[in-house]
Amino acid sequence: MKITFIGATHEVTGSCYCLEAAGKKFLVDYGMEQGPNYYENKEIPVNPGELDFVLLTHAHMDHSGNLPALYAKGFQGPIYATDATCHLCDIMLRDSAHIQMFEAEWRNRKGRRQGKPDFIPAYTMEDAMGVLRNFVQCPYHKVIKPAEGIEVRFADAGHLLGSASIEIKITEDGQERTIVFSGDIGNLDQPLIKDPEYVHEADYVVMESTYGDRSHGERPDYAALLAEVIQRTFDRGGNLVIPSFAVGRTQEMLYFIRQIKSDGLVHGHDGFKVYVDSPLANEATTIFGEHRYDCFDQEALELIQKGMNPISFPGLKTSVTSDDSKAINFDEDCKVIISASGMCDAGRIKHHLKHNLWNEKSTILFVGYQAVGTLGRSLLEGAEEVKLFGETVHVAAEICQMPGISGHADVNGLITWAKAFEKKPKKVFVTHGEDSITEIFAKRLNEELGYDTMAPFSGTIYDLAADACIYEAQGIKIEKKSSSPKTAKAARAFEKLVSLGHRLMSVIRKNEGCPNKDLERFSRELQSLCDKWDRTDI
Repeated sequence: MKITFIGATHEVTGSCYCLEAAGKKFLVDYGMEQGPNYYENKEIPVNPGELDFVLLTHAHMDHSGNLPALYAKGFQGPIYATDATCHLCDIMLRDSAHIQMFEAEWRNRKGRRQGKPDFIPAYTMEDAMGVLRNFVQCPYHKVIKPAEGIEVRFADAGHLLGSASIEIKITEDGQERTIVFSGDIGNLDQPLIKDPEYVHEADYVVMESTYGDRSHGERPDYAALLAEVIQRTFDRGGNLVIPSFAVGRTQEMLYFIRQIKSDGLVHGHDGFKVYVDSPLANEATTIFGEHRYDCFDQEALELIQKGMNPISFPGLKTSVTSDDSKAINFDEDCKVIISASGMCDAGRIKHHLKHNLWNEKSTILFVGYQAVGTLGRSLLEGAEEVKLFGETVHVAAEICQMPGISGHADVNGLITWAKAFEKKPKKVFVTHGEDSITEIFAKRLNEELGYDTMAPFSGTIYDLAADACIYEAQGIKIEKKSSSPKTAKAARAFEKLVSLGHRLMSVIRKNEGCPNKDLERFSRELQSLCDKWDRTDI
């Protein structure tokens, strides 16, 4: 009865865990790594053909994206996931396979001219279609038995349509253990979907920590903020470009824009157009509608009962073909363009950036997490020029970010989720967070809740029956090309700033309970500092 940690260890993406229990071998998630890869990940310690099944928390690519590659290597077993996750994976994995094959074709055309061997994609459309046939739909809360001695239950994680925390009860040699995988825990009061449910019993917990070091702050009025950005952008004659994740965040943006139009929050630009330029996003929006009764929250259902579609409105236009996409940039009217990918590293969004980044009238609004090393992160950090399709593009557009919007719980939401266990788990494994954040959050769980915690590296093996670590792996950093002295100096300066930020959080916590006048003074000083240095203020 053991677990081996494979991916999303001291990193945010590439979620993967391998369990051997009750005579079976199975995975929880098998996701792609997205953005830069800082640590080497161990291979699955089992031949893919010997795996009995896979449990999937949700459809995002950093949790599901490598499943077709697993199939290509011989895996033939079932994949258990919620109904909505199965439907979203049907479009997302096919889309990923299309991208893999397109990239391989492009690289091989270029490589053959240089005499290089062919590049082989991670998987093909045939692999994606093959693995999709093995998905098994599981309703929330119903206990399923994928094998003798193993019981599984999916609880709503409130992160994405169909997202789940997974509770696994294992019986082996007369011993019973319960291990809970948090999946990605959702933020409270997100539009459309329900809040995360809490799980109350576990011997072991594998828990995400994406925002384990920070609070999202007070929840702003997103519709009002978005309306302000649209108003000032249109008033100066520009376009609003929103890089958005096709599944989840795009539908939230449509929800807010429907509210803006319904309440008349933008003046002088009646009937403004909104383009959703992503075939995947358009298909996902249809799937959201199909799962309104099992996944939507009460507010969204009330709109439906009034005969209103929560994510549709007059002026909404969808773009499917590449010709449709190109035509958007020949439309001279002020408009909102929502396009993928959300971190600007691929897809149609790069074309829209090329046409708008240089224009001081336009605005680029980020509405999601931007991983270190991505184009989106570079723009948020003040890049003055970027490379797009081999061309240097000057950044003159307004660059801003929607504050606090996230599909992930912040540190307070994570702590609330962890506190729901009625008895202390034997161990809490902290994963799915940037390098230092996993350690920071593990320490906080220990200090505030008294939990025994560990932030494992890839390759760590833990015996669940004996409650003992069989092998504790060390993080092996991937060697990168040496940077220029100027770049290295800037990186060290930024790391120092991040370290001071962590220290500031520690100082803030130590001031809890101080007199109100001292706290007010501290707050004013911090507010002044933030106002001076905040370069993403809307």
